[in-house]
Order: sequence, then structure tokens, then C-alpha cells
Amino acid sequence: MTKPVVLALAGLMPGPFAELEANCTVHRLWEAEDREALIRRVAPEVRGIVTGPGVSAELMDRFPALEIIGNFGVGYDKVDTAHAKARGVRVTNTPGVLDDEVADLGLLLMLATARRLCVGDHFVRAGKWTQGGLPLARSLRGKRLGVVGMGRIGQAVAERAQVFGLSIAWHGPRAKPEIDHPYYPDLVALARDSDVLVLCCPGGAATHHIVNRAVIEALGPEGILVNIARGTVVDEPEMVSALVDGRLGAAGLDVFEHEPKVPEALYALDNVVLQPHVGSATVETRNAMADLVVRNLLAHFAGQPLLTPVV
Repeated sequence: MTKPVVLALAGLMPGPFAELEANCTVHRLWEAEDREALIRRVAPEVRGIVTGPGVSAELMDRFPALEIIGNFGVGYDKVDTAHAKARGVRVTNTPGVLDDEVADLGLLLMLATARRLCVGDHFVRAGKWTQGGLPLARSLRGKRLGVVGMGRIGQAVAERAQVFGLSIAWHGPRAKPEIDHPYYPDLVALARDSDVLVLCCPGGAATHHIVNRAVIEALGPEGILVNIARGTVVDEPEMVSALVDGRLGAAGLDVFEHEPKVPEALYALDNVVLQPHVGSATVETRNAMADLVVRNLLAHFAGQPLLTPVV
């Protein structure tokens, strides 16, 4: 029996990827010397795509036999799902398995920013401790946390934040009766009533720049913005300007609008903590994500229900 042909736009963890290669004919696009030539050669036979970078409508249409796209990540804003649905192409993602890891990083960014962890680290390494103590930081205990996006990750962040003594309120496209925390239909009002605002919502057109100048001004010069969602959720120039001018107190950022490019103005600021989009970046979680990608693909090719379908 002929194995299904899969084009991998990026690699997965070795164990799950070996399982995929044992059951499918896999072409590794990221290793090809001439990627365009490889696409032209295999395009008529490709039934599945593994992606982390995303799949545009234009790329999708180069594969007439395409049946399924396995997205390595819970966010699928870089996959044209509307076009996939129109073509009858299934799309899967990896929810659930990375929630705890991303939520942990959200708390780490809150703590590191409020307690000025990186500033303290640099202070000691530079030998400045012998010249005097570090200025006092701020406590999170008793502060108000606004969560933007109360899905799995947002709920995991809220659960952790309560342990640190924060009160929780949230904003999203609609209220959820099962969520006990106060709901704000107006994001500006939530920012005004929050000491820390953490972004856990999906990317895409619906959330593009929802954290704009008005939201940033409402959070204010003592407020902390934490982004573990997508860089596109924040109007980045407005955020940078507010941080430089002192109109926004601090920021903990794992994602950026044009990553891996980061606004250079942030490098010199000691009121920001920067990470290179590593919310799910542990060996354990990336293995679980890769395993879910592979299990979805193999289930599809076996005629079985998908585990985590998007469309």
C-alpha cells in the first residue's frame, strides 16, 4: 500500500517525527537546497502538510491533492482556515498540551517584571552590589489582574495568579457564565481597573491591535502589560512609545509584531523583560505538541476522527 505523502515545512521533535516518517513519505522542505524545486516535484502527490510557519491560500493551492494541515501550535492565525474550509482541507492544532507551560511563562513574566528580576541579575553581574543595594521593586500581592482572553490558557493564568494573591477580572468577545471572575465587555475599562494586564487571546483579524493607545493609557504609568498571545494583538509602536515616555509602567513580552525582529528601543529599557517566543518551549511540551500533530495526521489517513480539528 502506498504511503501518504506529507510535506513538512518545519521539523518536529525527533520521536514523533520518526513515527510520522514510518507511516508516511515525508519531504523535509526546510532542509531542501532548492525549496521551490522540491515543491514543484512533490506538489501533485502531497496529501498532508506539517506547519509551524503557517500556510497561505497561495501555498495551499499549489497542492491539488491536499487533504489536511497539521499546525504545530495552538494558534493557527497564520493558516488561511477560510480558504482551507472552502477547499475541504482539514486543519488541526495542538490545544491543551501547552496550556500549563504558556501560563507558567505568563506568571514568570509578571513576577520578573514586577520584581525586576533581570535588573537584579544584571546589577549583581556588573559588580554594583558592593556599591549599594538595588532600588525596591513592587509586589503583586493584592494587585488586580486583567486577563484578556479567558480560554484554556487564560484560565490557567488566572488559577496561578490567585495563588499569588491577585484579584482577577477578564475581557473577551462574550461573557462565559461558567467563569466566576468579573467580566468586562469594555477592554479600556478593564485596563483602567487593572494593575497588570495579561494577553492570552488568539491572534488574527479580530484581535489585531486591540491593545491600542487608549488601552495602554488606561493601564497607565504604574501598570504592567504581559503578552503571551500574539504580537499583533498590541499596537507595538504605541506600546514602545508609552514605555519610553513612562506612560506605561512595564512590560513582559514573549511575542512581537514582526518577530524575530524586536523594536530596538526596548533593548535599553530596564522596565521590560523580553523572551524569544518560548511560551511552549520545553522538551516535554514540544514532544506532546508534535505527538498531537502526528496523531491527527495518522488518524485522518486511517479514516478516523481528528483529535483536535479546527476546520
